[in-house]
Amino acid sequence: MAVCWFAQSSGTLPDVDLTGVLASVLASVLASVPGATRALIHTPAATHDPYLNDGASPSLALQVYFSDIAMLEAALTGDGALMALPSLLGPEFDQQAMLVRGFPVANLVVPDRRHVCTYLVAYEGATNELPAWLAHYLRHHAVIMTRFPGIRQVEVCTRVDWCGELPWRRVGHMQRNKVVFDDQQALTAALNSPVRHEMRADFEKFPPFTGPVSHFPMLTKMVPIANGDIL
Repeated sequence: MAVCWFAQSSGTLPDVDLTGVLASVLASVLASVPGATRALIHTPAATHDPYLNDGASPSLALQVYFSDIAMLEAALTGDGALMALPSLLGPEFDQQAMLVRGFPVANLVVPDRRHVCTYLVAYEGATNELPAWLAHYLRHHAVIMTRFPGIRQVEVCTRVDWCGELPWRRVGHMQRNKVVFDDQQALTAALNSPVRHEMRADFEKFPPFTGPVSHFPMLTKMVPIANGDIL
């Protein structure tokens, strides 16, 4: 099962042009990570969710996928490829490594493009019933998400222990998930479909948990990696 390293800006990035030279250098760094199978660059998007408005999306979020934890840890230690990121992007980022679970969807094949729209969700708190909470989410809630109209990908990530020397702040969110669509219009249509109401009803069945939950729409650039995955 794959693992993923997340990094997300925890403040506004000052004087940064994420469409210019920095974007090119960042993509080059991510594309060169040994052992990486996929790399994504997320920047803010806009949508309308009838139930939620968590404010402005983060200025930047990154995901780098690996086939095993050893490859991920090597990239975050010593002279590993991802160790260059703080000098490039600054100190105001959170990071976390997680186990990745993907769910089959009817429209998995993505058109010939390098950009999609992603709804990034993070359950940042805790529950005293984590096994039951995760079981419900994986067996019921994620399956409902696969029925969104226009859905391209459903992914749920859960915590792992991991080693690394990159000096960004570590977080320990109990779970993250995301749904992926062709564009902002497709995401908005899905969030206003009957499936979204079904999800909200199922949310009320979760075991009790505490802490915030964030929902952020993001434009996602897929960084080309030799022999890597497409999405």
